Amino acid sequence: MKTIGITGGVGSGKSEVLRFLEETYGAVVCEADKMAHSLQAYGTYCYEKIVEYFGEEILTPEKEIDRKRLGAVVFSDPGKLQFLNGLIHPEVKKCFLKQMEEEGRRETPLLIIEAALLLEEHYEEICDELWYIYTEKDIRICRLKEARGYTEERCEEIMQNQNPDEVFRAKCDRVIDNSGSFEDTKRQIEEILKKMEIQSR
Repeated sequence: MKTIGITGGVGSGKSEVLRFLEETYGAVVCEADKMAHSLQAYGTYCYEKIVEYFGEEILTPEKEIDRKRLGAVVFSDPGKLQFLNGLIHPEVKKCFLKQMEEEGRRETPLLIIEAALLLEEHYEEICDELWYIYTEKDIRICRLKEARGYTEERCEEIMQNQNPDEVFRAKCDRVIDNSGSFEDTKRQIEEILKKMEIQSR
């Protein structure tokens, strides 16, 4: 089984890459964000710690964590973002390691983990390769405005809290340029996986 970690800045088009790997290569995809979401469900360890730290104002009337409200709080305060990441991401990594064991037993050919903090959480220790999905900043901003309705200020604010391009490039094994057509992106991925002897379905 080959295990690939995929990362990149917000709006870089990682979801499209994951979908392609899943549909064309039968990859099992684990998204850290989805894992993190389930770890914050009502009554869990992380839920209790988050409410204790941030207070009940980040909850919905149904007592669930309001992710938009929590996001607005942490992205404007680096200290609070650090607390949240320090709580959630080690738990996400534990979940992923468990999944790795399960997929290894099933002899899954390709396992993908997508995480914003792939580098900070040292996923190079457990992945065969780390891929950086690069997209020009202007394109990312346009995508975020269209897909999520963000303002330019909001995009800039989020991007400032993420690794700069040079850090991703220095620490990842591969750079996939997703600034052009997705056909071009697919060609880059196909070339890499051919060398890794991973067949499409």
